[in-house]
Amino acid sequence: MAKTLFLGDEAVAQAALDAGLSGVYAYPGTPSTEITEFIQNSKQGREGQVHSIWAGNEKTAMESAIGMSYAGKRAMVCMKHVGLNVAADPFMNSSITGANGGLVVVVADDPSMHSSQDEQDSRFFGKFALIPFYEPSNQQEAYDITYAAFEYSEKYHTPVLIRLTTRLSHSRAGVERKEARPQNPLHIEENPKQFILLPANARVHYRTLLGKQEAFENESLNSPFNKYIDGADKKMGIIASGIAYNYLMENFENHQCPYPVLKISQYPLPSKLIAKMVDECETVLVAEEGYPFIEEQVRGILNRTGNIIGRLSGALPRDGELNPNLIAKALGLPDTYGMPIPELVVPRPPALCVGCPHIDSYLAINEAMAEHGKGKVFADIGCYTLGALPPYNAIYTTVDMGASITMAKGAADAGLRPVLAVIGDSTFTHSGMTSLLDCVYENTPVTVMILDNSTTGMTGGQDSHALGVLGEICKGLGVKEEHIHRITPLKKDHEANVELIKKELAYEGVSVIIPTRECIQTLSRRMKKQQAAKKS
Repeated sequence: MAKTLFLGDEAVAQAALDAGLSGVYAYPGTPSTEITEFIQNSKQGREGQVHSIWAGNEKTAMESAIGMSYAGKRAMVCMKHVGLNVAADPFMNSSITGANGGLVVVVADDPSMHSSQDEQDSRFFGKFALIPFYEPSNQQEAYDITYAAFEYSEKYHTPVLIRLTTRLSHSRAGVERKEARPQNPLHIEENPKQFILLPANARVHYRTLLGKQEAFENESLNSPFNKYIDGADKKMGIIASGIAYNYLMENFENHQCPYPVLKISQYPLPSKLIAKMVDECETVLVAEEGYPFIEEQVRGILNRTGNIIGRLSGALPRDGELNPNLIAKALGLPDTYGMPIPELVVPRPPALCVGCPHIDSYLAINEAMAEHGKGKVFADIGCYTLGALPPYNAIYTTVDMGASITMAKGAADAGLRPVLAVIGDSTFTHSGMTSLLDCVYENTPVTVMILDNSTTGMTGGQDSHALGVLGEICKGLGVKEEHIHRITPLKKDHEANVELIKKELAYEGVSVIIPTRECIQTLSRRMKKQQAAKKS
């Protein structure tokens, strides 16, 4: 087939469709969002009736994908690296249940934290779960690996993890597709105990998983995605994984590296190939994006050989993304970074959009909280996190999704008064409902403001699961109806909003205020569509 220009995310999505995907489950999170969006907008996906509705959070997405695999169909679940923390419970247990239909978990890591709160490396989760996992080095490999991963999953009845990184997810290259295969028929797992993790069953399944480890390593040893490229100069050997392999090769004309290179894109690590390199070469440089995952394993606890260098040794920086220049410096090649870019234009920090409803919410919060001092407003993950920056300086915590309410509860339990939690409508349904339930159970004096802009704004405007029903959800969780308020965050309502917030801050119990106004970006797009429809 002719090549198609794909983002790395899109290559994964297209490969899954071509591999006979029946359902993708995901919660939007940069840099993984485009995978699901591609499938949602795909004619092939629509014609195949591939399920592609966003899930409430990563845990529910993972569980739904396991359910589709249980029914014999091929399923994929997608998230960013911190989302895997949310999905960790079903993810880890899926390694014990195994898979029926092919089950592929795609996690997009974010080295340098372009849009994340940490640099977490998801390869550790793959090793932790004792399942095979991949790390593509380019868009074609992202496609080929995803296509192959479903067959691998069904061959060994195991979930398979694919780890992407930001640069691969969001850069484009030509990709040659394979022939599309049909979706699997419905087929329930024949072993009635396979998905019942009672301890007696789980012990048996775990021993089965342990018994597969040698086969997993042999697959890596013979994988077309791992290769040992010999070199004449044995003073140094280089282990390069994923996209770091590209960074390495950019330093050499015609990609001809004089040193032996072990390219790794499939795990567990092929120990025989690594041993060959360590035995042959005086020093081994490990170039990998993220944590020193490979380097730690090759060095071992003592590193008696003393010839393994990389992120742990300081030859490469411990944090942030790699690039060709950093690897060149580690190889002793000239520093080609060049002159720093002059600051002709002062960098502009991120800011809430002009007309954003959160602006009026924060102005009201700041005025209502002014008499109580700083440090008593807890916030969450979303575009409203920008309320931490000038000119608002309105919030004091952002840890993980759903933490605003429970951190406010903990502070209130400690005796801090008053406390106010700020959370978005989509984040509330993702992880905040159980936090609110904890508050209701103890009638903790916490005021919760659910900023309802009717969308998942930070990741592109996906539909919110709570659209139009936030008040009913809060009432169902036990918040007293007289302490549930819906307000409009506009300047004309500012004084009334401030007075309401002050009133609820004084209440020694759980109260919920829901500022409701559509995101300015989704409103603009919706109005343009309506105008275009009228013209046509």
